[in-house]
Amino acid sequence: MDISTGLLLLLIGIIAGGYGTIVGAGGGFIFVPVLLMVFHLKPEVAAGSGLVIVLINAISGVVGYARKGQINYRMGMTLAFAALPGSFIGFWLLQLYSSNFFYILFASILVCLGIFLMMKNSSVPLKRKLAILEGEREGLSLHKAEIESVDIPLVQSKWLLPLGFIMGILSSYLGIGGGWLLVPILIYLFHVSTHQATSTSIFSLCIYSSAGVLLHLYYGSFDWMTIIWGGLGVMVGAQLGVILSQKIPGKVVLQMLSVLLIIIGFRMYLN
Repeated sequence: MDISTGLLLLLIGIIAGGYGTIVGAGGGFIFVPVLLMVFHLKPEVAAGSGLVIVLINAISGVVGYARKGQINYRMGMTLAFAALPGSFIGFWLLQLYSSNFFYILFASILVCLGIFLMMKNSSVPLKRKLAILEGEREGLSLHKAEIESVDIPLVQSKWLLPLGFIMGILSSYLGIGGGWLLVPILIYLFHVSTHQATSTSIFSLCIYSSAGVLLHLYYGSFDWMTIIWGGLGVMVGAQLGVILSQKIPGKVVLQMLSVLLIIIGFRMYLN
């Protein structure tokens, strides 16, 4: 790999790490499409390398968010525990279906989720949601009512486990982590504030993505130079993302996520 390619990966890593940390999805949902479309890596190698990038991004993001006190550790651990077996299934599926099906599934999920988020954030009819967004604009990381709704044991035991399991499958199969789906679910179904949802997503991603990384490592599904250059970029980008996330309203964060998901999804359809 020449130096110009390495610097390009470094720059992409900074952008992916910053953006991914802000929206709580890790940098993989930017990095993996770039590896597929620009660098023409095989899907399994792109997924493996992307998942390592996601892990590096998550670790760096967790350090920043932990200092801000925004992580819900109980929820994050529950999701991560349930995601671990899903990571093994996702890896197994990748070995069976990794050609055109990989692109179609990836693009479909991204476009559908992007449209959903865009529609949900074009108008906010619920007074509760308006109150939460207003609180975020004033710099509040978590509303008292949200803490009460998040910590209901029945909700956690009934829905967080299957949710985490699905996140694990998607994380290993697509190599992009599951935060791009987890964050909207935590916000709209569990009534968690946008900023806490993103930080908790990054925390759980840090744990369950390690299982997928170990599996890919065993089978050698990596491009190490891509990981080195991209990893350096996402570490820098993640810290920038933590800083910027404190200045961006929650609604804007979701709008950023929706636009990017739609663009990437259509690009992959065309590819």
